Amino acid sequence: MASRKNKPHDAEKKPEAVNEAAEEQQTEAQAPETVTMTQEELETVKKHIDELQKKLDDTIALLQRNQADFDNFRKRNASVRADSYDEGKRDCIKALLPVLDDFDRVAESDEKAEGWADGVKLVHKKFAEILKKEGLEEIPSDGAFDPELHNAVMTEAVEGMESGNVVQTFQKGYKVKEKIIRHSMVKVSE
Repeated sequence: MASRKNKPHDAEKKPEAVNEAAEEQQTEAQAPETVTMTQEELETVKKHIDELQKKLDDTIALLQRNQADFDNFRKRNASVRADSYDEGKRDCIKALLPVLDDFDRVAESDEKAEGWADGVKLVHKKFAEILKKEGLEEIPSDGAFDPELHNAVMTEAVEGMESGNVVQTFQKGYKVKEKIIRHSMVKVSE
């Protein structure tokens, strides 16, 4: 059947003509209920159907294997991630154990003994060095207030100081590899 182009006068067709055209298209679309084939044609069709079925079965099997492989990868990846995280925690704790040993020695010593304060300062220095070696950096908190780096918890009018400058640091802020792990807690001038 030749295709018809929509023309302006097609929209003005009578309903009877539209119904006849629809019936004509429906009749053409219906396949005959029976088909006559020779034995050779039947065998060719069966062979083609078997080939298509085999391709379908192979494709389904491949998709099932891919899905199983992906599920295994996802589970393995989750396990590796958890193991890596635990290994990182163990490495960090292992690096901090000497500081814990030093704190134990300081705790056992007499607080009034000579050099006790110096011992505590040495432990603090050792602890800071270990953290710095692991990538810890202190966030500077002097100068102008920066909301990206500082957390203002108080404001105060300070004579002779510009508004928006850090007056006092209550708690130091830190970052590791440019990622802030704690903002500096500061007082800001009004």
